[in-house]
Amino acid sequence: MTQELTGGEALVAALRAHAVDTVFGIPGTHNLPVYAALSRYGVRHVSPRHEQGAGFAADGWARASGRPGVCLTTTGPALLNAATAAAQAYSDSVPVLFVSPGLPLRHPGRGNGFLHELKDQRGALDAVVAYSHRVTSVAEIPLAVACAYAAMGTGRPRPVHLEIPLDLLDERAAVRIAAPVPVPPAVPAEPQIRAAAGVLADSVRPVVIAGGGSAGAAAALGDLAERLGAPVVTTANGKGVLPDDHPLAVGAGLHHEAVRDLVRDSDAVVAVGTELAPSDLWFGPLDIPGKLIRIDVDAHAVTTNALPDTAIVADAALALTELLARLPRQGVSARGAERASRARADRTAQARTEGAAHLVLTEALAKVLGRDGVLAGDSAMACYYGALSNLPAYAPRSFLYPTGLGTLGYGLPAAIGAKLARPSAPVVAVHGDGGLMFTVQELASAAQLRLPLPVVVADNGGYGEIRDEMADREDPVHAVDLPAVDFPMVARAMGCHGLTVGDGTELARALDEALSADRPTLIHLPDSAAG
Repeated sequence: MTQELTGGEALVAALRAHAVDTVFGIPGTHNLPVYAALSRYGVRHVSPRHEQGAGFAADGWARASGRPGVCLTTTGPALLNAATAAAQAYSDSVPVLFVSPGLPLRHPGRGNGFLHELKDQRGALDAVVAYSHRVTSVAEIPLAVACAYAAMGTGRPRPVHLEIPLDLLDERAAVRIAAPVPVPPAVPAEPQIRAAAGVLADSVRPVVIAGGGSAGAAAALGDLAERLGAPVVTTANGKGVLPDDHPLAVGAGLHHEAVRDLVRDSDAVVAVGTELAPSDLWFGPLDIPGKLIRIDVDAHAVTTNALPDTAIVADAALALTELLARLPRQGVSARGAERASRARADRTAQARTEGAAHLVLTEALAKVLGRDGVLAGDSAMACYYGALSNLPAYAPRSFLYPTGLGTLGYGLPAAIGAKLARPSAPVVAVHGDGGLMFTVQELASAAQLRLPLPVVVADNGGYGEIRDEMADREDPVHAVDLPAVDFPMVARAMGCHGLTVGDGTELARALDEALSADRPTLIHLPDSAAG
């Protein structure tokens, strides 16, 4: 049905038609016509204190819910503030729609000093997202939204930026709200499925590597592992795809020598939804002497970092289901369970040694998160040495972590997004003391929302990882030690609870109480308490 709407109304109506009920953003002079329409269409607006926080919150929403998040900014500096979050979403294949006004349609091409003017705003975002599109009419806005959602639902999910010239937001025109475009999943090709099934039928020592692209295929991946008797290891973003208490689960962390030994000893490797990226492997590529089968929805990713013997470009769930239909039926083999148990024990020992300084934290987290909890972690030592390999996970989308880009400041705003997406799940944010300062203002956002959100600050007095790297290089160690901050006082000043704990018992009690509190609780964990 054709309606006469302003550009701002057309945008919000189109978002609502795509089941959007929550957006994260900050109002500004140039996007007010959008804000005027939000409540009219039943869209909740969440106000982080910085646009980077808005982008991270939309990312956390998307990861936790499995649906695209939406970040709404104004022009110029606001959109550039969100660009880091857009780049992180691109790096980790997270569907987030970034929407901003742009300069007017007839703005001088070389500029004239207009408020928030950028030389090429669309081009700036195009460099970090799947694509950035500038509409040129009110009537085009709903179509552009539909195209963005179709793109985010086709192939590898990645963020998109939509720019609407600010003069179009108040302009009225006849528009038709485009319905969501149905996007069928990519079907695997029969010859590749047949070839992969032949390899796996003959395999006696298979292994499965599950990445973030397998999150929507957890059931089929578990069935395949059981059919093959194949141990399963996961990347950071694949963590929880197979529950960590499954007899074939080895756990997360491709960098561990135990995982490398397992892969080296296998005659077939099935890599599902992973680039086998350096940010997951840490110490160079895996040695894969056996046949490599790669399943990925992205034709580029399926040959990145390791050339497969068989490449299946398809939806992971469909591909795994087709493979299962062509394999002989059998249960978890004793040999497969034994290989998984041995690799899990070795990997666990290595992980506990690597993360010894963080075991107090991970053990306390395990108690309170249970099987349904979500951890939103920052790029912090407590996360990549601690939680990644030592915290058990039992479901996909339960470990939110900025793997590829490795930005600081992700955890707290991502946890806000995750908690809003899954209000009944226990959600905890974990930061280092250095990283928290990148988005500490979002404590005020969480307080305004009255979220029962624990925010753990593992305090090692600065940028601990960089401090260690300087020392390892025998360089002068400088610029990494930060003066102590009274984090509990900062939290209380922003409307949260705040306390410092002295040991693991106090930490576990504080976490448990924080999950049912009337507001967020910052829990300061000094090095002395973690050790």
